Amino acid sequence: MDLHYYDTLIAVADDCPVPHSEVPRERAGKRTVAGLQYEMLADAPHTLTQEDVLFESWLRRQDPPPAGPDEVARLRHEFFARSQACLRASPLPKRHGFGLLFDSAGRIALCPMESARYQELLAGDEVTVLKAMRSRRA
Repeated sequence: MDLHYYDTLIAVADDCPVPHSEVPRERAGKRTVAGLQYEMLADAPHTLTQEDVLFESWLRRQDPPPAGPDEVARLRHEFFARSQACLRASPLPKRHGFGLLFDSAGRIALCPMESARYQELLAGDEVTVLKAMRSRRA
């Protein structure tokens, strides 16, 4: 099953609480899912796929961490054997004001909602635009 988006912008949710993008902060001294995903995508734009981001953000929160590549491979297989929410449910476009831009290979880059590029993508037909899931019912 292909979990990737191609040539797609996941736009900021309609009920996003911030007027411009903001870097996620730690909560109670721990990194959040949003913080982990932000670090991965900000450090390596158009490198990771949706599956990479979903699995790695889950894996980095495991305590204790897995002991070696064989265990990581087993955990990845088990992780995707169950249904997973896509990045439309990520806190980055839902609460932190970052669009997620997928290229033709399904790799992701952050696209801040206040950027000219984000506005161009929303207004044009260069990519498919999907809204992030709302936090609350309409």
